[in-house]
Amino acid sequence: METIGFIGASGLMGHGMAKNLKAKGHPLAITAFRKRERVADLLAAGAKELPDPAAMARECGVVFLCVTGSPQVEEVVAGPNGLLAGARKGLVIVDTSTSEPDSTTRMRELCAAKGVSFIDAPLARTPVEAEAGKLNVMVGASAEDFARIEPLLKCFAENIFHVGGPGAGHIIKLLNNFIAQAQCNAIAEAFAVGQRAGVDLKKLVALVSAGLVNSGLFQVMSKTLDGTLDGMKFELNNARKDVRYYTHMAESLGVPTVMGEATHQSLTLACALGFGNKLVPSLVEAQEKLANVKIVPR
Repeated sequence: METIGFIGASGLMGHGMAKNLKAKGHPLAITAFRKRERVADLLAAGAKELPDPAAMARECGVVFLCVTGSPQVEEVVAGPNGLLAGARKGLVIVDTSTSEPDSTTRMRELCAAKGVSFIDAPLARTPVEAEAGKLNVMVGASAEDFARIEPLLKCFAENIFHVGGPGAGHIIKLLNNFIAQAQCNAIAEAFAVGQRAGVDLKKLVALVSAGLVNSGLFQVMSKTLDGTLDGMKFELNNARKDVRYYTHMAESLGVPTVMGEATHQSLTLACALGFGNKLVPSLVEAQEKLANVKIVPR
């Protein structure tokens, strides 16, 4: 088997993905400059550590990226000692990050000029599913490129969706994340209004749970009423970034995005209040501050 490169293996999502690629028998190469304790098991299992992305491009046929967003992707691909600095014709780069479609287009064009394929394949679900090899992946690629990487995606994904041509993966991902964050912000706000109005929020949860408004996200957010704030392992800073990407995309298309802007500002406010490094359910904590109410038991 050819060596698979992985950049971002120390991250919450990337670690499980890289672990499953290695467990399925693929020789693995990683870069690890921070959070080295997060990749100690990969190195112990035989993963090779390389000094930079350029070195990885020289040794690997396929390289996965799982980093924070477009600035990090651009640095890894096109920066000094980036993948393109060492790329050979035929290299395949798979960006599983949540990135801006315009940036993805620029990276794809830069790569194509060097005979390199750049595929967008962002993720859904959580680090728990990443470790279990049960992620959802949405892929924007040609039929040929999709066939090339599908066997690798199956190493860490339970559901793989070929959602369209190049770029479609990141567009679908931003739509998905906007819908999710709009719901979570609405639920947190409803809890604050209900608490100020003096109703029993657990009665609200019982009602919603029995009807069409119920959802997995509602159940995650409802657990804040029992003090559980880690039901969705996704930081508010990243949620804010993703919805900003969504509103940028909508603006570039000339589409009004009233709900998108409201959701983005709600997330920006939560981060400004000091909750950026906390997880999405802490939107309820932000609403506590804004409405001067107590919702989460402590």
